[in-house]
Amino acid sequence: MSDLPDDPTPALLSRLNQNINALGSAIEEIGIWIDQQGSTDTSDRINEHLEVLSSNSDAIAELLVDLIARWKPEDPTDPVD
Repeated sequence: MSDLPDDPTPALLSRLNQNINALGSAIEEIGIWIDQQGSTDTSDRINEHLEVLSSNSDAIAELLVDLIARWKPEDPTDPVD
């Protein structure tokens, strides 16, 4: 693993957002397959949950951009302290 920054929060949140989006895409593919098998009720419920992910996605991305723009590295501490 590469060296972690003093505060890995922005990188961590970005990776978590990528994982959420990847899970959403995978679940969407499963929902399409379920719908093709004739289980439209299950497919509809899956789509309702995916709408939540989708509606939050833009806000999460914008907030990540804002967080990264505000992020400042910690001041190096004096080893004598």
